Amino acid sequence: MTASRPLQFTAHGWGEASESFADTQSEALRRIHDWGFRSSEPYQVVKVVDADVAGLCGYYDEIERRRSGLGFSIDGIVLKVDRLSWQGRLGFVSRSPRWAVAWKFPPERAVTVVEDIQCQVGRTGKITPVAHLKPITVGGVMVRRATLHNSDEIERKGIRIGDTVVIQRAGDVIPQVVEALPAQRPETSAVYRFPERCPVCGSRVAREAGEADSYCTGGLICSAQVVERLKHFASRKTPVDIFTLEARDGHQLPPLCEWEGWGEKSARNLFEAIQRARVISLDRFIYALGIRQVGAATARLLARHYRSLAHWRTCMEASQDRSSDAYVDLFSINGIGARMADDLLQFIAEPHNQEVLDGLTAATTEQLPLVTVHDYERLSNASPIFGKTVVFTGTLSSMSRSEAKSQAEALGANVAGAVSRKTDYVVAGPGAGSKEKRARELGLIVLSEQQWLELIGGGQ
Repeated sequence: MTASRPLQFTAHGWGEASESFADTQSEALRRIHDWGFRSSEPYQVVKVVDADVAGLCGYYDEIERRRSGLGFSIDGIVLKVDRLSWQGRLGFVSRSPRWAVAWKFPPERAVTVVEDIQCQVGRTGKITPVAHLKPITVGGVMVRRATLHNSDEIERKGIRIGDTVVIQRAGDVIPQVVEALPAQRPETSAVYRFPERCPVCGSRVAREAGEADSYCTGGLICSAQVVERLKHFASRKTPVDIFTLEARDGHQLPPLCEWEGWGEKSARNLFEAIQRARVISLDRFIYALGIRQVGAATARLLARHYRSLAHWRTCMEASQDRSSDAYVDLFSINGIGARMADDLLQFIAEPHNQEVLDGLTAATTEQLPLVTVHDYERLSNASPIFGKTVVFTGTLSSMSRSEAKSQAEALGANVAGAVSRKTDYVVAGPGAGSKEKRARELGLIVLSEQQWLELIGGGQ
């Protein structure tokens, strides 16, 4: 069946290369095409001079006109810096390149009726109202549900049960309600009342001041959150009970190999996969916990800063005291704001979450620990600043401050936004003010830009 399908490979970029084979993105695509591969088309090199983007706008309009005849679905175009050396200098933010940006087309729209509104509970406890719609085809896809995001969004758009609404697929993927059509509203329409209690566990629904989203306060005792956290966890690693599944197999229930659809081989494959999941890096461990606002990029920041699971937990517990040095240290991490820090510490402070963490960290043996955090110290010889905390202040002449931060992080340093006793280096350029003063008061190492470049091996 697979062989009968017209599967094709199309290259729009490349991965690891033994040597450079092009100076620009467009030249690389031409080389790939010359080697016999099908490359991503259509594309066009557009010169932008003095911020004149008329050429970009013209190409956007052209592709939008040709959209339906391309033979494949697209939801927009991507603008890329052509010169590869500039791409390397601009770098990435988390998984997103600074040298490319998507320019989306307006999504297709349709009109249908809201038959009901029901709330679902996510892994972080977020309560999301979902519109159940009279089925309608949008962009070739049958749509039956669409997210309404939160209570403010429902009120702002004036959406009622029974309303006729305009819907679209955001990015040609996610269905969303654009607006209600009050002129077509039936007399039987009903105003939706957002629940004060979790529709799953009955716990109180809370909404913090200044925020639009509402959350179930049930935490890990809410069955909906447990299921969603388990799904999230399983995509990265597994929680405590799954690690003991093999030891418990056949004790309280029939052996897994006797279950319908299972056999000796499938059960063994599952148990072996669980054993492999016992070894995990600290950033993936933190990310898999499903802490609100802590995504993959933030988890890497925390892992790089604290370097071990035990140290991270100790510092998080100490940071519960907002006047402590531990909290100042957490808040000084570049990329960690006040709200993110509060969400992180609230998660750690919750007794149910502490029990889960204890189960994942304390039940270990010398032969096969439950969770083995990769030893970041093994890499310390690769960089003179690995594991060091660096603060940049003032103006830099050879690079922008964001470039300096990216370079430091690539060499394994922790870039902080504030000076503390745990700061190892303060790089001060012209115009440095209170941060340099604070560093000298604490007796910290203050480097000029040239001294910094010499330290990391980039000096002249």
